[in-house]
Amino acid sequence: MAVRASKHKRRVSLRALLLIAGLLALIILLGMQFYINTRDVSALTDPLPQSSVIYDRHGEVASRITSNQIEGVPSDEIPEVLKQAVVAVEDQRFYEHDGFDFIGTVRALTTNVKAGGYVQGGSTITQQLAKNVFLSHDKTLKRKTDEFFLAKKVEKSYSKDQIISLYLNQIYFGEGAWGIKRAAAVYFAKEPNDLTLAEAATLAGVIKAPSALSPLNNEERSIQRRNLVLSLMHKQGFITAEEVEEAKQEELRLESRHVDPYRAKYPSFTDYIIEEAERIYGISESELLAGGYRVYTTLEPKVQEALEKVYADQENFPAAPTGEIAQSSGVLLDPKSGGILGMIGGRDYEFRNFNRASRLKKPPGSTAKPLLVYSPALEEGYDVNDMLNDSPTEFGEYTPQNHTLDFRGEVSMYDAVLNSYNIPAVSLLYDMGIQKGMDAAKKLYLPVDEKEDRTLGNIALGGFYGVSPKHMAEAYSVYANNGEIIESHAIVKIETVTGKEVASFEEEKERVFSEETVEKMNFMLKGVVEEGSGKNAIIEGREVAGKTGSTQTSDNNHGATSNQWFVGYTPQIVGAFWIGFDKESSENVLPIISGAGSPSAKVFQQVVSEALDGEPVESFNLPANLQNQKDTVKKDENKREQEQQNKKEQKKKDEKKEKKKKEEKKKDRGKKKDRDDND
Repeated sequence: MAVRASKHKRRVSLRALLLIAGLLALIILLGMQFYINTRDVSALTDPLPQSSVIYDRHGEVASRITSNQIEGVPSDEIPEVLKQAVVAVEDQRFYEHDGFDFIGTVRALTTNVKAGGYVQGGSTITQQLAKNVFLSHDKTLKRKTDEFFLAKKVEKSYSKDQIISLYLNQIYFGEGAWGIKRAAAVYFAKEPNDLTLAEAATLAGVIKAPSALSPLNNEERSIQRRNLVLSLMHKQGFITAEEVEEAKQEELRLESRHVDPYRAKYPSFTDYIIEEAERIYGISESELLAGGYRVYTTLEPKVQEALEKVYADQENFPAAPTGEIAQSSGVLLDPKSGGILGMIGGRDYEFRNFNRASRLKKPPGSTAKPLLVYSPALEEGYDVNDMLNDSPTEFGEYTPQNHTLDFRGEVSMYDAVLNSYNIPAVSLLYDMGIQKGMDAAKKLYLPVDEKEDRTLGNIALGGFYGVSPKHMAEAYSVYANNGEIIESHAIVKIETVTGKEVASFEEEKERVFSEETVEKMNFMLKGVVEEGSGKNAIIEGREVAGKTGSTQTSDNNHGATSNQWFVGYTPQIVGAFWIGFDKESSENVLPIISGAGSPSAKVFQQVVSEALDGEPVESFNLPANLQNQKDTVKKDENKREQEQQNKKEQKKKDEKKEKKKKEEKKKDRGKKKDRDDND
C-alpha cells in the first residue's frame, strides 16, 4: 500500500510540474505575443524624410545623407522577377517563415562554424527591413532581440508582397542609390517595371556587397553574381532553364540616368559625421538622417578622394597565407586645427558599415614608443644622444626581447627610435617610472586603462588595446603642432533647415610637450623615414617624419604579425594607417616585411603625395645643432663598433694562438712519450 501511495504521489507531482511548465510556457507565449502586438511599425509607411547636407571645409556641398526611404515605388511597379530574384538570393524561405527563419539560421550557423568565420548570414528579409528602419547596425544581443520582435510584428501587420516591396524601397544598391527606383535609374536608366530578367538578377546580386559587386566597378564579377542569382531562381522554380540561358546571354548594357551626384558620397566620412553628432552634440542618427540639417565640416575633398583612390586598389594591401586580402583604415587631419581632412573606414567600405577609422580597437605596437616613452623622457631631461640599455634584462617576471632577437649592450636614443628596439624603450620607462607614460597617454587622449594596461610591455611597446587610426593621428598631431594638441573633429557647426545653429566646435588647445622636445622627436622620427623602417613613406621634395609599428601574433610567431601600423606627418598633415584583420587567427596573419618595406607606410606615401600635390612645401625647421650632435654620436658609435670589432678580432687571434700552443704542447707530450717508450 505504501509503495502504491508513493507512486500515486509521484504521478500527482509530475502532473503538477507539467501543468506548471505548461502554464509558464503559455504565459511566456502570451507575453511575447503581447510584446509583439505593442511594437509600432507604422513608420515603415511614413512620408519620406528630408536629407541633411554635408559641406566641406570650403563651404561647398560634399554629400547628402538621409534614411533609407527614398523615392519609393508601389508594389505593382516592381517587376515580379525582381522580387523573385531577391528572395532567391537573400531569403529562400521568405514565403514560408513568419519573420524569423529557424531553419535558415541553423543552416547559416552550421556553415559559419564549418568555415571558421562569418561567411553566411541568417537574417530574413523581414529582419533586415526591421533593422534598416528601426535599429542600429551594432551586433549586440539587445539589437538582435529587438530585431526578432519587430520582424514578427511586421509579418503580422503587412503582407509578404508589401514586405518585399518595402524592403526593395529601403535597401542600398551602391553608387549612391537607395531603393529600387534609384538603382534602376543609376545602372540602367530605366523605371523598375521596365527591367529585364537579367537586369533584375543583376540588381538582386548587388545587394550583398554594393561596392564590390557594382557592375560599374567590376563588370565581370557582377555578371558572375547575376548568373548565380539566375541559377538560384531556377532551382527554386521561379524561372525555366531556357529563361536562365537566355538571360545569361543578354549583354550587360549599363546606362545611367542623372541622379544626385552627392547622394551618400564619401561614406566613411559621412558615417563619422553621424557618429560625432550623436556622441558630442546629442543629435541622434535618425534625427540627422531625416531632419534636413546643414552640417559644416573639416572635409578636404582632395584628401578624401586620394584616400578612396588608393583603397580601391587591393594591390596596395598584403594578403594572409590563405590569400585573403587584409583590411585597412586610415585618417588624415590638419594638426594646426585638429580638423579631420579625410578618413577611410575599410576596403570596399559602404555607408553605415563598421568604420575602422574611428571605431577600431587594436594595439598600436611600436607607434606608441615616441608618445609614451621617448617624448616623456626628453621632458625629463634625457637627450637624443644619451646611451640606453640594450642588454638582456629582467623586470620582475618580464623579460623583453628586441625584434632582431639580439643585443648591443648600449645604444643611443636616436638609434633606439630609428631601429625600434624594445629593450631600450622598456628600460627607459622603467627608470622614469611607468606613471610618466600613463600621464602622457591621458594628455594625448589615448584609451589606456589605468589598471588593465599598467604594465611595462603595454605602455612601452604599445600592447594596450582600444586604439583606432583616429586616436593615433590625433596623438601624433602634437609633433606637427609644436607640442600642442587640439581634439580631432569633423564637425565645425550644425544648422537646422531654417538656419538656426544647434551645434558648434569649440577649439581648446593643450600643451602636451615642450617645443624643444618636439624638435628632438621630429628629428628622430624624420630619421625613421629617411634611414629606418619608414622609408616607404618618403615623399620626394618633402620632409616626412613618422613611425612604423606592428604587434605579434597570438602564438608569438616571429615570422608574422597581426597588425601593421604607420603614423606619419609633414608640417601640414598627419596620417595614421592600420593594416590587419578584423578577426585574428592563426591563418589571418600578415607576413613580416624585412627592411623598410612597410605596406602601411607605402599607403601613407601614396595618399599624402596625392593629397599635397600642388600644395606649398613646408619644413620642420630643425636646428642644425641636432644634426651636428647626431654626427658626433655616430662617430662615437662607429668608434665603439670599431673597438668592439677589434676586440672580437683580437679575441679570435688570441684563441687561435692559444689553440696553437695547446696543439704544440700536445705534440711535445707525444714526442716525450715516444722517447720514454724507446728507452
